[in-house]
Amino acid sequence: MPLSRLSAATTTIVVVDVQEKLLPAIPDGPRLIRNIAFLLDVAALVGVDVRVTEQYPQGLGPTVAALSGKLPPDRPAKKTFSCCGAPGFVASLDAHRPWVLLVGMETHVCVSQTAFDLIHLGFRVAIPVDAVAARFSLDHSTALERLRGAGVILTTAEAVGFEWIGSSENAQFKTFSRLVQDRARELLSQ
Repeated sequence: MPLSRLSAATTTIVVVDVQEKLLPAIPDGPRLIRNIAFLLDVAALVGVDVRVTEQYPQGLGPTVAALSGKLPPDRPAKKTFSCCGAPGFVASLDAHRPWVLLVGMETHVCVSQTAFDLIHLGFRVAIPVDAVAARFSLDHSTALERLRGAGVILTTAEAVGFEWIGSSENAQFKTFSRLVQDRARELLSQ
């Protein structure tokens, strides 16, 4: 399999700090949540490992309710901006899953610092640009440019889903197709 292509068997998705008190400051927050929820639904369908972190939850609150039920209960609290500084986070990653898909916020802070640390640790990192966000568009776009320059693969939520499913012959394709259609309807109505 080419190194630039994601597969369900070789990917871990990490949901970075999508928390209640920060989300209102994010432009188009509902679209961000919808794209992350879509990826989590596809991950559950095809067996992708899921991790989640929370940045100082005493101050920023818990993970938003719309995602909380789709995520594992183990949510390491962190004060470092990189998820790699959260207790047990790096040890929880499976070396047999060399790809890490980062989603969440903010693009230029916690997402970027996590990506740089993961690359340093030898992981391949991909980021769906429609499943990360920042309060300000300049920070978001500049971070994406910097991440691309560092070797991060930039993609979209739907592209990731199709890579994970792999083929219309996949036994889960019909369910996946419904997820794609539901997401499209919701995004078009926003």
